[in-house]
Amino acid sequence: MSDSENVEFTVDEGVATVTIDRPESLNSLNLPTLDALHAAVEEAEARDARVLVLRGAGEKAFVAGADISYMQDLDTPGAEEYARRGHDLAAAVESFPGVSIAAINGFAFGGGCELALACDLRVASERAVVGQTEIDLGIIPGWGGTQRLPRLVGDETARRLVFFGERLDAQDAYEEGLVGEVVAHDELDDHVAELAADLAAKPAFALQAAKEAINASHETTLSAGLDFERRLWSSLFGTHDQREGMAAFLEDREPDFE
Repeated sequence: MSDSENVEFTVDEGVATVTIDRPESLNSLNLPTLDALHAAVEEAEARDARVLVLRGAGEKAFVAGADISYMQDLDTPGAEEYARRGHDLAAAVESFPGVSIAAINGFAFGGGCELALACDLRVASERAVVGQTEIDLGIIPGWGGTQRLPRLVGDETARRLVFFGERLDAQDAYEEGLVGEVVAHDELDDHVAELAADLAAKPAFALQAAKEAINASHETTLSAGLDFERRLWSSLFGTHDQREGMAAFLEDREPDFE
């Protein structure tokens, strides 16, 4: 795909970087942006990117939320369709074969927080502020927040965040487990780039299998999850990366993965 008016897309050394580019509206997700973002995630997969980085343009916001001016006059069928499109985007991020990283440089409210929740890893600038703020609009999270948030931070914390619509600064978000680390604002892009490069150098099939196994842990029983893990683990034997990784370990050298 080519860059749209609302989303920039690049691939370099196995890392796809997708930038929501509406800084004048704090990168809120109107319909064209939502569709362009979904297309960018699909393009990253089609081009065999090993890592997907999602970021917001400008200095103030990752994604401030969904498009409230559009939502204001929706009826129930229209709202259900809008929710479906948001869920489809989050599902595409969650099921992306490689590792996805949300680089949260500022506000991540409502749908922006939900987009970050769909990623595998969340790295926050010290200026980041995150929250499921929908309650003060007379609605609830509609793009996965009520389901992914409790799985990440626990039931009680998720209820408090959703019920009160709290906004957490970066350090509080880290302490609650909502983000994995906090870095200086002017170091965010470089730090995420380093993480992405490290991940892109890992064995792709093993990373994909690890992600599938962890994702399955949220969907199934322990017994079924353990069986799934065993089958994924076994399926990696005989691959180039398994042979190379173990040979490199025994020969005390760096592995050369595909």
